[in-house]
Amino acid sequence: MSTKRHQNAMPVHPIEDFPPPFGDPAPNFPESELRETAYEILVGACRSSGPKPLTFISQSERGDRDRTPAPSPHRSLTSTAASKVKKALGLKTASSSSSLRGSKRAATTGELVRVQMRISEQSDTRIRRALLRIAAGQLGRRMESVVLPLELIQLFRSSDFPSQQEYEAWLRRNLKVLEAGLLLHPRLPLDKANTSAQSLRRIIRGAFEKPMDIAKNGESMQTLQSVVMSLACRSSDGSISETCRWADGFPLNLWIYQTLLEACFDIHAETSVIEEVDEVLELIKKTWVMLGINEMLHNICFSWVLFHRYVVTGQVENDLLFASSNLLAEVGKDTGDSKDPVYSQILRNTLSLILGWAEKRLLAYHDTFHDGNNESMESVVSLAALSAKILEDISHEYNWKKKEADVDYTRVDYYIRSSLRAVFAQKLEKLDPSKHPSRKQNKAFPILSVLARDITELAFKEKAIFSPKLKRWHPLATGVAVATLHVCYGNELKKYVKGINELTPDAIEVLIAADKLEKDLVQIAVEDSVDSEDGGKSIVREMQPYEAEAVMASLVKSWINIRVDRLGEWVDRNLRQEVWNPRANKEGYAPSAVEVLRIIDDTLEAFFLLPIPMHSDLLPELMSGLDKSLQQYILKAKSGCGSRSSFIPTLPPLTRCSTRSKFNGVFRKKEKSQVTQRRKAHVGTTNGDNSFDVTRMCVRINTMQRIRMELGVLEKRIVANLSSSRSTNEDIANGVSMKFKLSASAAVEGIHQLCECIAYKIVFHDLCHVLWDGLYVGEVASTRIEPFLQELEQYLEIISSTVHDKVRTRVIVELMQASFDGFLLVLLAGGPSRAFSLQDSVIIEEDFKFLTGLFWSNGDGLPAELIEKHSTTVKGVLPLFRADTEHIIQQFSQFTMEMYGSTAKSRLPLPPTADQWSPTEPNTLLRVLCNRNDEASAKFLKKNYNLPKKL
Repeated sequence: MSTKRHQNAMPVHPIEDFPPPFGDPAPNFPESELRETAYEILVGACRSSGPKPLTFISQSERGDRDRTPAPSPHRSLTSTAASKVKKALGLKTASSSSSLRGSKRAATTGELVRVQMRISEQSDTRIRRALLRIAAGQLGRRMESVVLPLELIQLFRSSDFPSQQEYEAWLRRNLKVLEAGLLLHPRLPLDKANTSAQSLRRIIRGAFEKPMDIAKNGESMQTLQSVVMSLACRSSDGSISETCRWADGFPLNLWIYQTLLEACFDIHAETSVIEEVDEVLELIKKTWVMLGINEMLHNICFSWVLFHRYVVTGQVENDLLFASSNLLAEVGKDTGDSKDPVYSQILRNTLSLILGWAEKRLLAYHDTFHDGNNESMESVVSLAALSAKILEDISHEYNWKKKEADVDYTRVDYYIRSSLRAVFAQKLEKLDPSKHPSRKQNKAFPILSVLARDITELAFKEKAIFSPKLKRWHPLATGVAVATLHVCYGNELKKYVKGINELTPDAIEVLIAADKLEKDLVQIAVEDSVDSEDGGKSIVREMQPYEAEAVMASLVKSWINIRVDRLGEWVDRNLRQEVWNPRANKEGYAPSAVEVLRIIDDTLEAFFLLPIPMHSDLLPELMSGLDKSLQQYILKAKSGCGSRSSFIPTLPPLTRCSTRSKFNGVFRKKEKSQVTQRRKAHVGTTNGDNSFDVTRMCVRINTMQRIRMELGVLEKRIVANLSSSRSTNEDIANGVSMKFKLSASAAVEGIHQLCECIAYKIVFHDLCHVLWDGLYVGEVASTRIEPFLQELEQYLEIISSTVHDKVRTRVIVELMQASFDGFLLVLLAGGPSRAFSLQDSVIIEEDFKFLTGLFWSNGDGLPAELIEKHSTTVKGVLPLFRADTEHIIQQFSQFTMEMYGSTAKSRLPLPPTADQWSPTEPNTLLRVLCNRNDEASAKFLKKNYNLPKKL
């Protein structure tokens, strides 16, 4: 047995009691009478001259048994050594002063027992005198052959007592002892037809109804002696036994023995076992023969007495519980040695009561134990485990596995799970808003987040306080505890998640708390299981993941989709209302762009303010949604503006020039009217919406430039927010997911398209009347480029004052390019209304110089090298207008034959219109001939292609 002691006591509990495990004593057998009977038996047993009594001693000390001297009730207590029983049971030894007080109280062991059992000196003297008379009259007989109550009844008269009433009470008690020992609870079963039993019942009944003086009625005494001895000397084989059995029947013997064992407790300190317990127990054990007690019964009875005393004294002295547990361990060792059904029943009754009491506390041990009293928990668990194991050994009432370790493991596992479920339910109930009006009104009260913190605290408390005690029986006590808490919280979390429809601060707080709780619990479980066979895998498997981050991510994605959808709706609605007014603000961009950028910025800010741990994971999805919405804004902002090709006029059919037009010197009104109709027809094909005038298109360009600039600001802000958040992702760190790729690309493309649109709209639509319809129509000298330049200059001023300086040059360059293209188109595809002579080439070259001069603006405009670059095509074509007609025809024929090969030998094919004008391109040369005002070119065109003179 372990000698470990627990110093901390459990808190004082309300005193509780149990139904006696040995059955109820007769209702008319009060404790005082039972105590007097037990004392009489004890004194009688000590007077016996029988063999040396059995001695209780621990298994480890049984080798010293033969050297232990037989105690005497007259032995002086001053010679008592330190208690071996207390040491073996793990009971505290009192101080020397306490021991001295006991010595002063009683000089001998017998005297101490009398005092402990509350027997008066008068009664003690009477008993001892009677025993001397019995011994004197029956020399050589042992006390086992004597029925003590009968002998006492025969010896004492009413004169031996202070009063007749006291004598009658004493007589009734001894008759009740005979009734209990021989009739109610005999050692051997009693036949109902037994005449001696019937006679004894009548005698006892008569004595109860009318007290008698046995000495006055010799016949009654003889009858009483006859029937008592007949019943006491029965044997199982029908013979007459020399040993009288009158106090060894169950449960009378155990009532008496329990009463004797109670004498081991100090009457002045009811929770203390006396220091002289060794001597007292040795005296008590002298009654074993008379009471039919053996060491196994002693152990279970003494264990119960210690346990019962602990309970009925308020559960304040843990030593008693510890000692009971140690004795129960001895009981467990002897369980298999006994096949006695009575002993098995006693064990079952006793252990069932102990186990029931222990489990009542262990199934909710958080309500019973705490940091200040958890030492007592080990004793309670030990009692429960030992009781369950012994019960398993003697019956199949408990369906536990046969192995002791498995019984302990399974029991403790059950206690851990049950208690933690109970304490979880308590904590949840405390947070129940239906029971707290203030919380019920506060709908945002984050119950589960508070609960998560409570459970984390509970888990660490479990690990620190309870698990170290429980590991003796369950190596994975901590893991089982946290797994149970994980499941309990998980069930509540599932119900909560089912009710979440949108991302709220409360939902985020709960999910983050749940995620942190799960990580804490798993970490505790893994640390606790590191030395187990499977490394804690079985425990972790129990902990089905909460997937709080996945739930949170899903809610955040829903949050993102809602805001992206709203942004898309806003873009559609506000773009329909946008007027692109250049005077809406000083910067000349659309207010709708300002608003859409503000919404994007606010959305990003709100996203980073979400207290979530996965900003980096979900940012790409948010960026993608915002990027697409902004791309849609840009695409819709430029839609309907047209393109470069939508403004360039359709080239008229090829015609040959009429030489007489030069002599007329004027452009006939009929031909001019036809040109005007063609221009009006062309204008009708372009977008006539006023929202697409030049200034409003400039606002669109400014808007897209503003978006490009703001995207850079937003991207830098995202990097800053991301670096300050808890997110770390390599892709994010590399900037892969922090770019508004689609909208940035759309803005660049939109600016390019709008620049072209503005340029070609101005040149071919807005200035059509001075360029396409006016320049060089009729007499070249009188229809020069000056009107076109004057109006073009006005547009340049509008562009310079409206377009953002970052893109202004790009618009002007596109306008210059469009002007050059328009100038060449007039020269090469101007139709029959235009005819050029060799002399006109000087005017044409001079006009082109004026045109480039407008964009150079004496050095204040575009750089000369940029102008030179864009004028390359025009400068390559202009020399053709001063070249000899025959030379041009020769060049045309050569290039055409090179293009078509042998098929061009019989007749020159009509070359297609080229994508780019060039002095070495056949169609360009052909068009110069079409507008050459001389006979040679007209004959060539008539001969080879039969071109008409007019449309």
